[in-house]
Amino acid sequence: MADPRTYRPAPGEISTSPGVYRFRDADGRVVYVGKAKNLRARLSTYFQDPARLSTKTRTMVFTAAAVEWTVVASELEALQLEYTWIKEYRPRFNIMYRDDKSYPYLAVTMNEQFPRVQVMRGDRRPGVKYFGPFHPAKAIRETVDLMLRVFPVRTCSAGVFKRARAQDRPCLLGYIGKCSAPCVGRISPAEHRALAQDFCDFMAGDAGRFIAGLERAMGEAVAELRYEDAARLRDDIAALRRVFERNAVVLPENTEADIFALHSDELETAVQVFHVRQGRIRGQRGWVMERVEDVGEDVMVEELLKQVYGEHAGDDRIPHEVLVPVEPADAEALQEWLSGLRGARVSIRVPRRGAKQELMDTVRENAQMALALHKSRRTGDLTARSAALRELQEALELDEPLLRIECYDISHSQGTNVVGSMVVVEDGLPKKRDYRRFNVTGEAARDDTASLRDVLRRRFARLAAERQDGAVLSGAVDAEEAGETERRFAYPPSLVVVDGGPPQVAAAAQVLEELGLDDLPVIGLAKRLEEVWLPGDEFPLVLPRSSQGLYLLQRIRDESHRFAIAGHRARRSTSMTRSALDGVPGLGPARRQALLTHFGSVERIRTAGVDRLTEVAGIGPALAQAVYDALAEPAAGEATVSP
Repeated sequence: MADPRTYRPAPGEISTSPGVYRFRDADGRVVYVGKAKNLRARLSTYFQDPARLSTKTRTMVFTAAAVEWTVVASELEALQLEYTWIKEYRPRFNIMYRDDKSYPYLAVTMNEQFPRVQVMRGDRRPGVKYFGPFHPAKAIRETVDLMLRVFPVRTCSAGVFKRARAQDRPCLLGYIGKCSAPCVGRISPAEHRALAQDFCDFMAGDAGRFIAGLERAMGEAVAELRYEDAARLRDDIAALRRVFERNAVVLPENTEADIFALHSDELETAVQVFHVRQGRIRGQRGWVMERVEDVGEDVMVEELLKQVYGEHAGDDRIPHEVLVPVEPADAEALQEWLSGLRGARVSIRVPRRGAKQELMDTVRENAQMALALHKSRRTGDLTARSAALRELQEALELDEPLLRIECYDISHSQGTNVVGSMVVVEDGLPKKRDYRRFNVTGEAARDDTASLRDVLRRRFARLAAERQDGAVLSGAVDAEEAGETERRFAYPPSLVVVDGGPPQVAAAAQVLEELGLDDLPVIGLAKRLEEVWLPGDEFPLVLPRSSQGLYLLQRIRDESHRFAIAGHRARRSTSMTRSALDGVPGLGPARRQALLTHFGSVERIRTAGVDRLTEVAGIGPALAQAVYDALAEPAAGEATVSP
């Protein structure tokens, strides 16, 4: 660990203007990002007597090896740049909320000929009506299942819909009355669109009209002694009432607000948010974060709002009103930033009385219960992970803790479509955003050992070059230099694991030695007896079958194996499709894609027959015959997957 005195800048070097600063470790990895109204005053607080620093701040400054800063024109620019860098670098000492999933919405694709009801995440699409957000997504599916009794709108995917049209047979929902089956012509496009519009009207709050209509129809059925119809209508009314009750009005109907509350202990903070739209609670969502930084609740609220809303520029998912338990730090700049993202004014307020304050208390109670539940569930898992990492470190006689483990595997089909995988585990948990696949070609694909050498050389070549350069930025940097993309592989692993025995371990150790990275420990895990092999050892290290460390290695190895096979199968499928259709004279990329879209797979194209092939736009009789002749025999190269 570096001594902060070795990289402390002279006070006169630091500007007194607003700006953003970054602390980097010895490997150049950004470990902390912060902003300040006065850079000189803020940075000086990190280089005071270490005994006066909080425990986590002291750990951060001793982990870092350099500090750099960028001067900006205003506090608003500092806030924007800080958000950009936190999102890009994901520093380990910044506040990071674990749930990074996008919001689930109930969407109706009114831009299609036959609108579809589905759960959507991510960016909004033009012509699609959205309702929500809802959380969890299970709540949306339960709502849709109830509403399909009354509004049997299509919910199937495009592939299922096209297959049903081609076979002239509806899916199961069409048979049980939860789909009007437009795929087989039971309802016209205009009638189906009207049904979808009624669905949208009900979700928008116009429930009374539909419930009243069903009640009148039920009364008429009873008067005409049609008791079975009346019973069905009664059940439909009950279903709609259940949906309506879930969306009870809690605030005035013109209210659009997100209500946040936090509950903390010494180590973690739980956050809950209620999404209120048209005065109704449309969804609930929660996060848990580790308190890696000793900051007040006002700073935590600011970081929370930046992470929740930062990617929704020009999006009405940012509501008119954001209710928080305490006023965030730099509230004016944050409010201006959110207003710019939304394209309309956003108000950040702390409710003091009335219905909003009562609802805030309810959200806070949910946060308290969420933290208690999280800690009770996590205690056993955290204990097991810590024991596994400690046991593995002791068994391998390593000096450094196993903060990051990388595992590599190779998958292929008889030497073709070779794919290497790299999976990453940090603190005993998978870090999927760092997973990588490597396509191996040429001489490197001749056998597993050569493929492994190629993958490891490609992964560690950049790290070796950066170590040789030895450049870690320090001091003031301009905006262009500061904004360059983070070096993805700059952080070295604490342990390299390969799937295999002595040959694979020897190959991995040789590559690391050639690159000057022989200080990185490497081991292999052989499948047959689950033996751990170390470079140069004549005999394997045998861990007890009950060992938590062995169990951790097995899970990492199996995850790497799964990830490699998934990549190999995708590559093989692409190559088989190309080899089967690329050689057909007159069949260009557009027509090939049209065939695959219409039939779904090469196998269905092969069995379709000339007459059905001509149903696809752009496929005439002569071209259909050419496609049929080319696919008459099974495509070569359809081998089974071998690890």
